Amino acid sequence: MLAVDQREALRAMFAAHQSAPVTDQQLTDFKVAATRTLSPYASAVLVDKQFGWDAVVAAGVTDPGCALIAAADAFTGSATEFVADVAIDPTVDPATVRAQGAKALKLLVLWRPDEAPDGRIALATDFIARCREHGLVSIIEPVSRGPRDGGAYDHEAGIHAAARELGSLGADLYKAEVPTHGKGTEAEILAGCERLTEAITGPWVVLSSGVPADLFGQAVRTACRGGASGFLAGRAVWASVVGSPTLEADLAAVSVDRLRRLADIVDDAVTR
Repeated sequence: MLAVDQREALRAMFAAHQSAPVTDQQLTDFKVAATRTLSPYASAVLVDKQFGWDAVVAAGVTDPGCALIAAADAFTGSATEFVADVAIDPTVDPATVRAQGAKALKLLVLWRPDEAPDGRIALATDFIARCREHGLVSIIEPVSRGPRDGGAYDHEAGIHAAARELGSLGADLYKAEVPTHGKGTEAEILAGCERLTEAITGPWVVLSSGVPADLFGQAVRTACRGGASGFLAGRAVWASVVGSPTLEADLAAVSVDRLRRLADIVDDAVTR
């Protein structure tokens, strides 16, 4: 599955390639182009309401064989984080997006070691209930973050703590960070994925944020060996073409190949 729901992080990626301010329209145009070019090779595509959903739906660029996932999270940034707080986006009405073709909703959940679990559990539980009420697949995406005061923390421990805390709340799909961000040995990544499988009730997939693009394919293969069902990722597929003056050509020449290779890895791994 393909993700194009990045927001201020995507703006920062564009900013690295230009001196002028990055406009909202640039982000929207990218999401429309990426969905048009890549959705024929994905089983689903994840799009955010803020910069992409309405334009993607209006343009009708999603391939008929690719399901639409609406990002139901509203982000608040800080001086040090693109996403410092998350809430359920009140502008994403489940009934409306379902009528527009959505099959699922996704919610990011920030796991911090210095915050009590009650708020995270309540947020995820509310989200899952909303999805069930409207016949939509629920996808939660817990990510390990540092404490509010910026102190040191164990990112890897947070990945597993989040899975133990949130992985059995009833979400239809759990979207997890790759253990070690794909930089450990194969044995280390495999062991981490097996721990996630033990903690998560139901299917789970990996995301690509934090994983070098050249390592993500092997990380996906190892994750599937450890119990994952595939991936829901964006940066590993299209990050290298952001800011290109020949975007659509590069999406077709570079990103399609990457997405197809990743899909082949999953197909091979889960059928063994």
